Amino acid sequence: VQLQASGGGLVQAGDSLRLSCTTSGVPFWSFIMGWFRQTPGKDREFVASIRGSDGSSYYSDSVKGRFTISRDNAKNTVHLQMSSLKPEDTAVYYCSAGTNWGPRALAATGYTYWGQGTQVTVSS
Repeated sequence: VQLQASGGGLVQAGDSLRLSCTTSGVPFWSFIMGWFRQTPGKDREFVASIRGSDGSSYYSDSVKGRFTISRDNAKNTVHLQMSSLKPEDTAVYYCSAGTNWGPRALAATGYTYWGQGTQVTVSS
């Protein structure tokens, strides 16, 4: 199983950025896909998740209204469109795959597979 995240970079506050995560080795359509982020010394923080069967999604309060998660089941890819970026969005972003929906989809422990992470830096 492999999850390959891409799309990170250095942007200015207010800019937009789109992260992508391509998977292989899993039945993508049946998996819950999630995005988490982490800064040094802190726990991995939930950002967003999306269910394959119907596209239902969850967002953290800190990104709701600014970030949009989407998935393309035909391409085994999940995206995170980030808009109105803030310096506090700076982190390493990780994509993840699992089979738990509901409250467990908001926790890192609810996911089985993880990508390598991609750095997002937002300057003020």
